[in-house]
Amino acid sequence: MQFRTELHPAPAAVKVDHSTPLLMLGSCFTDEVGERLRIDGFNVTANPLGPVYNPAVLARILDRALDRRMFTADDLTEGMRGYHCLTFASRYSGEAADEVIKTVNNDFSRIVDALSSPATVILTLGSAYVFTHTATGEIVGNCHKFPATSFTRRLLAVDEIVSSLGQVVSRLIARGHRVIFTVSPIRHLADGLHGNTISKSTLHLAVNSIDGAEYFPAYEALIDDLRDYRFYAADMKHPSDVAVDYIYSLFSDVYFSNDTVAGAKEARAVFKRNNHRQIL
Repeated sequence: MQFRTELHPAPAAVKVDHSTPLLMLGSCFTDEVGERLRIDGFNVTANPLGPVYNPAVLARILDRALDRRMFTADDLTEGMRGYHCLTFASRYSGEAADEVIKTVNNDFSRIVDALSSPATVILTLGSAYVFTHTATGEIVGNCHKFPATSFTRRLLAVDEIVSSLGQVVSRLIARGHRVIFTVSPIRHLADGLHGNTISKSTLHLAVNSIDGAEYFPAYEALIDDLRDYRFYAADMKHPSDVAVDYIYSLFSDVYFSNDTVAGAKEARAVFKRNNHRQIL
């Protein structure tokens, strides 16, 4: 008797190994998987500027990185803590504009460097809802605790996402990069259950219409395969460590060869030995 709709994604024809540079950008789920890849010895750059939840900002960041166009004072917005880079996490703010720009560019250069040679780019989309800064008309990546009246909120259309992300995917592929999409299984309950479903469905429809990229079913692994609240953290939104481990094991099944699995196991053992603290 079967009590689950288990997921069995087909193995990828082209594998990922320890010589493959990995660039991972997207929602905070990216950090969870990225950390596991790092522990397993992979050459991974994961969210160096913090999580990026919406596809519009993700496309803008990648376009900018491919052009090697660094940030300037024109990219900052004045606010209650001085100057803010609303494209990235709230830590990119401060009283001195030049210091904020220096910090942003120092971390942004890690994305630029990761794209300087062919890499596997894994993009995890979190939400199709976006906030537009009313003063500039620009979609932001983080509101930096500005007053709610500073922004308008809306749902991106599928065609908008396909247009912006589709163009940048074409650029990435033309430069020899491989692109893998996932949709984050983290539930955005602030949108309500219906709103969360609309948002995730929009992302799925968009990804399905972008040519040249692959898709890994992280969303389906939690929502349709595990499908139980015991696989969620206490907030009932984020996957538990066990759930992330399961999704990572599926990723391994799809993208790792037997030799890569063995190398990852060895790297993990070394990591644990190096971080072991004796109890005296």
